[in-house]
Amino acid sequence: MQFIIDNTRLLTPPLVPEVRLHLAEESLPIWQKTEEELGELNVPPPFWAFAWAGGQALARYILDNRAIVSGRTVLDLGSGSGLSAIAARVAGAKRVLAADIDAFALAAMALNARANGVEIESTSDDLLASAPGAFDVVLVGDLFYERALAEAVLRYARAAKAQGAHVLVGDPRRSYFPKDAFTQVAAYAVPVTRELEDAEIKHTAVWQLA
Repeated sequence: MQFIIDNTRLLTPPLVPEVRLHLAEESLPIWQKTEEELGELNVPPPFWAFAWAGGQALARYILDNRAIVSGRTVLDLGSGSGLSAIAARVAGAKRVLAADIDAFALAAMALNARANGVEIESTSDDLLASAPGAFDVVLVGDLFYERALAEAVLRYARAAKAQGAHVLVGDPRRSYFPKDAFTQVAAYAVPVTRELEDAEIKHTAVWQLA
């Protein structure tokens, strides 16, 4: 956790000012420090240190439509910073499980949940490798950036829906986002940084599995 505290600041994502997160102010320094200080641990890139456009859109939608998660069990798949998971808990979810295979993401989630005065559960298990658990709502923020990952996420989402889950995805139409499989339910213009994205405003949507 100390690495996270030393290399981030407690900030509010532009689209979700209700939530505070330990975020990197610049992308290059923390990317370099992760490689230099943690490289021998073979940790993934510090995706947890940024509030990605899809996650911001999903969190905004949840906070504006609290009935979707209120009193329900929620899974936040590939949670990263925990933004969507925290938003779900703030919105009244009964139980929230934030899943990410990166141990540093889990540490960041714990710090961020504490900063917002909420409790979330977390797991580092690769949930995509197993059948979906019993969740009322499944949230997916910005996970369609690699082909193999996108295919696995879509399979999981369809299996979760078949078990009765309401599946919501926040995504700015990344390269491997299967648009034909989803129906758009909301759209947002999300302020982002050109260090990470191709524009200062990322047009992003929340999608429901069709």
